[in-house]
Amino acid sequence: MRVLLSTSGSRGDVEPLVALAVRLRALGAEVRMCAPPDSAERLAEVDVPLVPVGQSARAMLHGKKRPTPADGPRLSAEAIALQFDKIPAAAEGCDAVVASGVLAAAVGVRSVAEKLGIPYFYAFYCPIYLPSPYYPPPPPLGEPPAQDVTDNRVLWERNDQSAYRRFGDALNSRRASIGLAPVEKIFDYGFTDHPWLAADAVLAPLRPTDLAAVQTGAWILPDTRPLSAELEAFLRAGPPPVYVGFGSGPAPADAARLAVEVVRAQGHRVVLSRGWADLALPDDQEDCLAVGEVNHQVLFGRVAAVVHAGSAGTTTAATRAGVPQVVVPQMTDQPYYAGRVAELGVGVAHDGPAPTFDSLSAALATALSPETRARASAVAGTVRTDGAGVAANLLFEAVSRNKPAVSA
Repeated sequence: MRVLLSTSGSRGDVEPLVALAVRLRALGAEVRMCAPPDSAERLAEVDVPLVPVGQSARAMLHGKKRPTPADGPRLSAEAIALQFDKIPAAAEGCDAVVASGVLAAAVGVRSVAEKLGIPYFYAFYCPIYLPSPYYPPPPPLGEPPAQDVTDNRVLWERNDQSAYRRFGDALNSRRASIGLAPVEKIFDYGFTDHPWLAADAVLAPLRPTDLAAVQTGAWILPDTRPLSAELEAFLRAGPPPVYVGFGSGPAPADAARLAVEVVRAQGHRVVLSRGWADLALPDDQEDCLAVGEVNHQVLFGRVAAVVHAGSAGTTTAATRAGVPQVVVPQMTDQPYYAGRVAELGVGVAHDGPAPTFDSLSAALATALSPETRARASAVAGTVRTDGAGVAANLLFEAVSRNKPAVSA
């Protein structure tokens, strides 16, 4: 079986598909991936062929001029065009396509799969994005929350119509050019009526929905990479430090200096992840170490706490490691994961994206308490690691039984 995986976005969007790719290959499948060029080094590590699509995700997020909501329609149209241009050759000879990430790109991917007659599957990494009449959606991109509207179906329809306004014309013009009928319900088309939720059932449980959604569990690849000699020496030179990092996303203003001050004030050392925001230490004292790409699965088991933005991957890794967390959410699904960390008692959700010395100090003190550490340790054992295997088996079964790939 040949499978094409497709996503757009940062490392957090790509890494789950890396886990799925490795698991599919272990079952005998040939796998290739369409993703931003930033993914080249990571995919080379696991020997998964990359078809670069689009510009650098890092440049988009951290360039001199970050995209604004007004840029949305143009960027969506460009994303759609890229899929129509790149996916046909990449999907040649494939038996299935699995997409995740930005909806504008996903509807382009599915359109190409539809034209080629290839089964298509979509995966979410967070349950809040699965359309449902039982809970409200996040506000549409670039639009304020609806005032005085409580009907969840109306709110989800509003989001769907907003997506259509942003890129419905761009999508349908490209579909017409290859002989496909127009799409009116963007959500239904991109997500399908049987999406997968690639998230842990304890950390991010599947919420009620009318869709035939399946929660596979988080797609995690066991990471056997050793820590650097410099990091190993730092860890052995004193008590467990506090890890601070914001991954590939944005970081609060002056995040590194503030975090170091707070952690030092509570008597701990610091491991600072530079991340895509290029965070830097405020000084060269020996109680702090700045690191680049690092094995979270190993490191998180050796730190006192993790301060992070709340991306799905980092939150899952910290929860699985049993380390207390302070989540300072910045965007997208991060407020959801911050809330879940607090609800589970495995850490603290900071109120808002811009901490102060006092607010971060209070959050870290709670995270470092014996009660939080005990709860984090207890919950760690409930996190499953077989999600990629579950999804790989579902894909093999669906293709082998020649089930309809999607429903209209």
